[in-house]
Amino acid sequence: MRIAQVAPLAESVPPKLYGGTERVVSWLTEELVTLGCEVTLFASGDSSTSATLVPACPRALRLSRPPIDPAAACAAMLDTLAGMANDFDVIHCHLDWIHLPLMRRLGVPFVTTLHSRLDLLSTLTRRFTSAPLISISDHQRIPLPDLNWVGTIYHGLPEKLLSPRLDLKGGYLAFLGRIAPEKGPDVAIRIARAAGLPLRIAAKVPRAESRYFKEQIRPLLDGDGVDFVGEVGDRDKAEFLGNAAALLFPIDWPEPFGLVMIEAMACGTPVIAWRRGSVPEIIDHGTTGFIVETEAEAVEAVGRIHELDRRTVRAAFEKRFTARRMTEDYLRCFEELSSRRESPLTQEPITRGYAEGASNQAGDL
Repeated sequence: MRIAQVAPLAESVPPKLYGGTERVVSWLTEELVTLGCEVTLFASGDSSTSATLVPACPRALRLSRPPIDPAAACAAMLDTLAGMANDFDVIHCHLDWIHLPLMRRLGVPFVTTLHSRLDLLSTLTRRFTSAPLISISDHQRIPLPDLNWVGTIYHGLPEKLLSPRLDLKGGYLAFLGRIAPEKGPDVAIRIARAAGLPLRIAAKVPRAESRYFKEQIRPLLDGDGVDFVGEVGDRDKAEFLGNAAALLFPIDWPEPFGLVMIEAMACGTPVIAWRRGSVPEIIDHGTTGFIVETEAEAVEAVGRIHELDRRTVRAAFEKRFTARRMTEDYLRCFEELSSRRESPLTQEPITRGYAEGASNQAGDL
């Protein structure tokens, strides 16, 4: 099968540090190649892949110097994609909405995986009710139930990417992600201190959140009980998560997926997470972690970490959240889409039953 993967340009594929969407695109692309697909990746020029790379700009936009206009870079990429569209059996986009007017007019089967929250979108999305979409959790699609959802496909990562630490005793609590109020780094600090355990924070500080970090988080940091280590890449992530007694995930927003949860599970590390967004779909309460509602419940859960078997946590990851399982789910979707090739602007929604199949593959929730 000839497949185009169209990635965001903010980060390279895979990203050097932070970048969940680009990381997932990389894992999916490499697995598709391994399974014998002919894959073309549209991404920044500093990306690394075994697929055919079509660079849209020399470097990823976030760290590019001099800066590159994001709209111009995206327009150039979509123009190149349009010229090559007939070379593909299916086009898989990860750009949210910007590409949809073009894709609907090319006459080539396409599908879009939405990676962001959807609760802030307006009714303008109703213009695209025929465009086939994939959600990354069932909860993600709740605000827009009437769109053409053809499946829910949970993220997966390479089975051997992160090695588990199965006999860990003790350890620290971990917070991994980006610094933002909705991610709850201040909550994680309070939980760790109340539980009497050290906390290590590995996080990106977005430019827009620099004031929040300076005024709300930095005053809470100290070298003894709370250690801020900055951004970490995949090489350091295994050690960071694997040596942790638990991952704290005190989110206060409708998390679409939460990649860090399955990264922790891959290391055998249980997760203590707030009941928000996708969390109940990812964490099996009392088996792979604890789902809580309050800080008091989180502190209590920290005291129960010893009840969880790290081997069972790792086994749940291997069953539900590997890159191979994710890729096989996508391939089933691609095959159905490519079998229904239509003329421009006449594509009909594909069988809704596929969504049930993908959800069942991911596990009974």
